[in-house]
Amino acid sequence: MQLQGLAYDRNTVVEMGSFERFQTRDLEEARSWGARVFCENSLRSLDARKPVNARMYYRRMNGIGVGRMSYGGEVTIEPGVLDSFYLIQMPLCGSERIECAGETTYSSAGTGSVLSAHRPVRIRHAERTEKLILRVDRELLERHCRQHLGGNLPERIEFDTAMPLETGAGQRWMRTMHWLLETLKSEPDSLSPLLSAQIEQMVVSMLLVCQANTCTRALCEDSRTVTPAFIRRTEQFIEDRAHEPITVGDMAEHVGVSTRSLFTGFRKYRNTSPMLFLKEIRLNRVREQLLRGQTGRTTVTAVAYQWGFGHLGHFTTDYKRRFGESPSETLAR
Repeated sequence: MQLQGLAYDRNTVVEMGSFERFQTRDLEEARSWGARVFCENSLRSLDARKPVNARMYYRRMNGIGVGRMSYGGEVTIEPGVLDSFYLIQMPLCGSERIECAGETTYSSAGTGSVLSAHRPVRIRHAERTEKLILRVDRELLERHCRQHLGGNLPERIEFDTAMPLETGAGQRWMRTMHWLLETLKSEPDSLSPLLSAQIEQMVVSMLLVCQANTCTRALCEDSRTVTPAFIRRTEQFIEDRAHEPITVGDMAEHVGVSTRSLFTGFRKYRNTSPMLFLKEIRLNRVREQLLRGQTGRTTVTAVAYQWGFGHLGHFTTDYKRRFGESPSETLAR
């Protein structure tokens, strides 16, 4: 079964050559590299007649790390309990059988997996399997969740092991991975601390929202009852004036707070900024107009300019990331 957008993902990760960590046919060397990047583990080949051809591409950014890996042959990996991190795995081809805390999950191109900290795990990696991987430090994920909930965690964070990738949530998660890989590809050197922090926040937020976990109920409770009124008034102001050239200063003046308070409030209660919220609204309005438009009469350029998108290249990239298709594809429907 082909995952929507997966072909694009394969093309993206092929270009991760500058992130290569190792390539080896030696099983012990592969195990040693796995220990350096992740944790101590036991690695065993299930068919001594077929050589292992292990390869890993990997890039670390503060509390997260992203990459691609394969062992070539059929192997079992036993890292025991993941104590300090969570590991998200998304097969590009092949499959894995994952035994975690007494449950068995079969992972393939349509189903990824999330290995939670604190839970023992054993992985059977099939021959010719290749996967995207994302490591998230436990401390980062717990801190972000505490900040969102406004206090102590109600319980230890554990995710469902199976991660459906063909659902709406799964496709949103894969679009996030596409964006992350594209960003790293365009920034081959070290990222600025500000950009790294923003990437961390977005990736962890999407993981908490897209994958069921023990804090899902608390995270999904209606936050409007505790969100300050000025945030809700700002959102309504943006909805009403999205067609106008409004600024953060206009928003702050309308609701009677400082721009600093506005930024702080949106970051805390909405995990975004006022201008990014405005951009999302405008992208939605563009899509609505394109869906109503007619090829030959309506042009993507005219609609984009109408809603304040002056750089068509950036607009097209943002639109495709948001909706999974280009503006011209939307118009052609």
